[in-house]
Amino acid sequence: MSFFRPNIEAMEGYVPGEQPQEKGFIKLNTNENPYPPSPRVLKRIRDAVNGDLRLYPDPTAKALRETIADVFDTKPDRVLVGNGSDDLLTIIIRSFVGPRGKAAFPTPTYSLYPTLCRIENATAAAVPFPPDFSLPEKLARTGAKVTFIANPNSPSGTMITPLELGRLARRINGILVIDEAYVDFAEDDCMRLVARHKNVIVLRTFSKSFSLCGLRLGFAVARKELIAGMIKVKDSYNVNRLAQVAGVAALKDIRTVRKNADNVRKTRARLTKALESLGWFVYPSQSNFVFARVRPPHTPEECYTELKRRKILVRYLNDGLRITVGTDAEIDALLKNLRDICAPRAFENRRKKR
Repeated sequence: MSFFRPNIEAMEGYVPGEQPQEKGFIKLNTNENPYPPSPRVLKRIRDAVNGDLRLYPDPTAKALRETIADVFDTKPDRVLVGNGSDDLLTIIIRSFVGPRGKAAFPTPTYSLYPTLCRIENATAAAVPFPPDFSLPEKLARTGAKVTFIANPNSPSGTMITPLELGRLARRINGILVIDEAYVDFAEDDCMRLVARHKNVIVLRTFSKSFSLCGLRLGFAVARKELIAGMIKVKDSYNVNRLAQVAGVAALKDIRTVRKNADNVRKTRARLTKALESLGWFVYPSQSNFVFARVRPPHTPEECYTELKRRKILVRYLNDGLRITVGTDAEIDALLKNLRDICAPRAFENRRKKR
């Protein structure tokens, strides 16, 4: 006998990227920023580690919301802060979809979207991307209460223009969530759509460009009516004291964030060119990773397995490899090993051993 709800008993949980316990790995599998956060952030966290930790954090994250509003030219009542953007995705599903409701998204994309639907016992309307990862026409006709767009998308790294997403917002009757976790590595963003469309929610995270994965911090920007309703659903103290302090400090040192993002973009271009020189197809990435199709006779699974054996982790997804942009030294090591792995003689020798 199971004590779980039937939908929970039947579902598979979300599977995060591998976090190796053994030291010595080059970790290019979970899209973490290879550069450290701003020194200002580290100092403010150290200063905040004091007796005040006995107190609850500000449940509204007032100082952080005000800082976000100032940086992104909006108002605090249009901002909601979460324990990572995943927390905000959960709040959105619970606020607007609920059991037997419907949420839509193109696929392949962030695999947490269907997982959250299963947890809530909602219907997940997955609309396949065309081969070029452009916006699927059918996405506007699902009748979903919420439509999720990861933009830039994962695993492809591709991006849909704000103009196209504005048109989509006008065509659907429900909420359009534009999940911009990787947007600081892109050429454009959709934040301006919030002011133009009453049904748009834009999500951001401090995990990627701000180098704060370990603190779990994200925020949503939307019309104040949507934010007010979502506040009813969030946990009472969903963002801890240290994360709130770190968020304010990070936003006040945007220069460091932009410098690190520029470095990632430069390395991304070099990585893309090098992979293409191996004969691989690389999708045009606007994120801090690239998604590549491996050239036959090699397979992505073989390349993934051999790289892991050599203590380099990438992500094997959707018959391709998603590779986080690391430091230049990390990418040099990756490319050196890939050239060795993909060398015809090395490949044939491995096949003969099997």
